[in-house]
Amino acid sequence: MAKIVKGGSFGGCVRYVMGKQDAELLAADGVLLENKQSIIDSLEAQSLLNPRLGRKVGHISLNFSAQDAGKISDDFMLKVAGEYMQKMGIVDTQFIVVRHDDREHPHCHIVFNRVDNNGKTISDKNDRLRSTKICRGITERHGLYISPGKENVNRQQLRDLDSIKYAIYDAVKAALPHCRNWTDLEKQLEREGIAVTFKYKGGTGQREGIIFGKDGFSFNGSKIDRAFSFSKLDAALNANAQRQENRETRISTARDSAPTLASSPQQEHPHHSEPSHSHNSGDILSTAGGIFDGFNFDPGPGEDDNAPIPKKKKKKPEQKKGRSIS
Repeated sequence: MAKIVKGGSFGGCVRYVMGKQDAELLAADGVLLENKQSIIDSLEAQSLLNPRLGRKVGHISLNFSAQDAGKISDDFMLKVAGEYMQKMGIVDTQFIVVRHDDREHPHCHIVFNRVDNNGKTISDKNDRLRSTKICRGITERHGLYISPGKENVNRQQLRDLDSIKYAIYDAVKAALPHCRNWTDLEKQLEREGIAVTFKYKGGTGQREGIIFGKDGFSFNGSKIDRAFSFSKLDAALNANAQRQENRETRISTARDSAPTLASSPQQEHPHHSEPSHSHNSGDILSTAGGIFDGFNFDPGPGEDDNAPIPKKKKKKPEQKKGRSIS
């Protein structure tokens, strides 16, 4: 399953994915790999080709089931990532792919520039709905674990009303973790062509029910899934808001209590680095494309953005012809 996040600054995103203790840079294209700051500067520089684009940062975490942990080698992870990226239209742009092993399930992060190499915007239209379908197809194609329930239904065999209901289900499920209130959720679903209306308790302004509409058809939330009744969705949104508030409080407290250290100017490196087009071998993009989903923003301990990026100790295989995801 992929989680998608978009933002306006590359700094925090790159520092998050590269700052984890177990972070491993698997692949990169079009960025200087001297250190974290060089990656940030490379991405920011290209974004100036389209300064009107506010949410220029693309960040996707691609998550695999813990039951497949033994199958997910670095090469396989890159192959799947490349296939996903191509199908999502994340091509001809700068990116880095970073693996994390801080959770039970294997996962990796991609940070990419939504301003491509020609200054054009990489579209995010219906991206979460498209991502859900693409992840489903990739999971089936590679024989990976599929969780039971609605996720186990073959969408291609659905017809008419069932097809619309499952489209609503997929969209709500994909959007809900990223929303803190009803306004957030309504905006996310509106982008997927889904309208949200509420039912009110008689004679009051108190909401008591929800209706989802798509392609001229309407369904009560509980008819889509029992977890999508108004009361359950409202509870989930409140829980999301509380978690975000707690996270912000922890970050603020840590920042206020951190000791202040005098910093000295960093020495500039006199040599010039060339943009990297290959950090890991394999012609991933030429056969599959390149790509990824969202993330839990939990900044790690502070690090020097100018510290050199550790090189992988593995022997680098022979390069194939064509463009690589690395």
